[in-house]
Amino acid sequence: MQLEIGKIYTGKVKGIAQYGAFVDIDGGGTGMVHISEVSNTFVNAIRDHLTEGQEVKVKVIGINEQGKVSLSIKKAESPAEDGEASEKKPFKKDRRPKPNIYEPKKSIPQSEMTFDDMLAHFKQSSEERICDLKRSTDRKNGTRRK
Repeated sequence: MQLEIGKIYTGKVKGIAQYGAFVDIDGGGTGMVHISEVSNTFVNAIRDHLTEGQEVKVKVIGINEQGKVSLSIKKAESPAEDGEASEKKPFKKDRRPKPNIYEPKKSIPQSEMTFDDMLAHFKQSSEERICDLKRSTDRKNGTRRK
């Protein structure tokens, strides 16, 4: 059976590596699900989400020149791909202007943080550290004294 990009298939997890899982598709060969394509949330350890022998639905997202198949579990499970999006209400963006007041976010346990939350936290702490370093080097160099 020839695999087609964009189609959803059922397969079994045959092997798990640190960077992804190898899935044997029924009658279609083997492909790999990268760790970033396992779930919509941050995946630290792939074994927390998948086990060998587990049956999963996968979507073919790419086939390269060498015949290696790239698969995605999160795209196979998303309701927008299955045509269920029509049942949901369309997203309405809030048009109110946001105030220019800094309000620190409440502390979220790391186990409940999404990848985007972790990235935003990293950016904020990184910028704060860089500002502190610049301030201290400016004082040592005497460029900021008045």
